[in-house]
Amino acid sequence: MLCRDLAIELAPLGITINNVAPGAIETPINTKLMQSPDLMKSLLGNIPLNRLGKPGDVAGVAAFLASEDAAHITGTTVVVDGGLLWNYSEQ
Repeated sequence: MLCRDLAIELAPLGITINNVAPGAIETPINTKLMQSPDLMKSLLGNIPLNRLGKPGDVAGVAAFLASEDAAHITGTTVVVDGGLLWNYSEQ
């Protein structure tokens, strides 16, 4: 809601506000997960694209939202999760 409220407040100034919500991404925070074949198999079974995201996947969305191509997008959340949210339950 903070994103949406800020988007409404700042839109008259020409400022866009958006969220990027990453899913499971190949970063050091997920080292333990990536080193456990059983956990990886379970997680990948819930990701339709069948892979963890890469930092570049998230960076690409952030770069797009900061570009002029996204000038008419505000108050939204872009989920970068390979489809994980379709049927996710905490592992």
